[in-house]
Amino acid sequence: MAKKQERTPLPKEDTPLIGAKTVPLSSQPKTFANVFIAIVGAGVLGLPYAFKRTGWLMNLLMIFGVAALTYHCMMLLVYTRRKLESYGNGFAKINSFGDLGFVVCGSIGRFAVDVMIILSQAGFCVGYLIFISNSLFDLFEQKSILGISAKGFFIWMCFPFQLGLNSIASLTHLAPLSIFADIVDLGAIGVVMMEDVIVFEKRRPEVQAFAGWSIFFYGIGVVLYTFEGVGLILPLESEAEDKDKFGRTIGLSMAFIAVMYGGFGALGYIAFGDETKDIITANMGPGFLTALVKLGLSINLFFTFPLSMNPVYEVVERRFCGGEYCLWMRWVWVLVVCLVALLVPNFADFMSLVGSSVCVGLAFVLPALFHFLVFKGEMGWKEWCLDVGIVILGIVLATSGTWYALKEILSVKA
Repeated sequence: MAKKQERTPLPKEDTPLIGAKTVPLSSQPKTFANVFIAIVGAGVLGLPYAFKRTGWLMNLLMIFGVAALTYHCMMLLVYTRRKLESYGNGFAKINSFGDLGFVVCGSIGRFAVDVMIILSQAGFCVGYLIFISNSLFDLFEQKSILGISAKGFFIWMCFPFQLGLNSIASLTHLAPLSIFADIVDLGAIGVVMMEDVIVFEKRRPEVQAFAGWSIFFYGIGVVLYTFEGVGLILPLESEAEDKDKFGRTIGLSMAFIAVMYGGFGALGYIAFGDETKDIITANMGPGFLTALVKLGLSINLFFTFPLSMNPVYEVVERRFCGGEYCLWMRWVWVLVVCLVALLVPNFADFMSLVGSSVCVGLAFVLPALFHFLVFKGEMGWKEWCLDVGIVILGIVLATSGTWYALKEILSVKA
């Protein structure tokens, strides 16, 4: 008589979010590429506008400063996990940021990570819809369609299709969309930078290097948004073939991304000066190539939406549905994201809000806090001050940046 097949137990709060499956290990070039894919996204298109608001020198310093601190905090997560796993006795399966939070701080730690992941990922998707609606608005030059504002019309046009895409349960089926999105991203960035160089040669507008400290928190929020990807660092380290060289590979990846961000933002600003718009593609003149870039990026973000929302569904279904697939909850989240996108007029302002309110917590505060709690008994006063200093800096940036970004969003735009 055949044995009855045992059912896999439903996940609990202390169950690792990512199962401990055997996966092929990644070489250094693959790890480099994975970090690039995880971090670089649509946020880069708002950097030239941030350069305009803050000044080119100030924003360059922000980009390289945030890149260096983000790298440091990523490595704090790696060191913290390695320390805990060296203890054994149940600490051998820390596969995600949330798992680490649970081991260090219990339910509160996992809850803090989960909330920030939900808000950041949903925030990215709101940004995607704002970009898509603004780009299509520029392409078709319609102020209203069927009595609805053109931007609102395009968001609602995306809604039913996103319900279908977000109903797909398996990331395997969404993987080809991710590859397509990355190729389009890189191609569009290259085209926009070439266009910037051509425009700069013709116009050479006046630019400012430093716009004053009053705009500092705004710029930091935008830059933090573009560098968000710390949640993937532990899975990437788990899959790295050469763990000893992982830190160097991450450092090279962050340096390359920082240089690319700096070049893209600076070129966009010095090409258009005070006329730089919140999404740099809106500055590109009419023509087939411009239309192709805007349409391509819109399609890219349209298909990236379900990928970015997947971490949200993993957390929500884990907490409220016993880890089971829940269609109606996914649809509710898509509706919420669309409604928020309708209320936010400016892409770069929203980037600053998400970067300040959520990304700073994920990138700086929690990694430094977890590292401090695990290593506090063996740290010298310099390491102690550094961890505590990062936590305090993160809280100050989050509080001030969120207030400033909200004030920008709620103010009446000229």
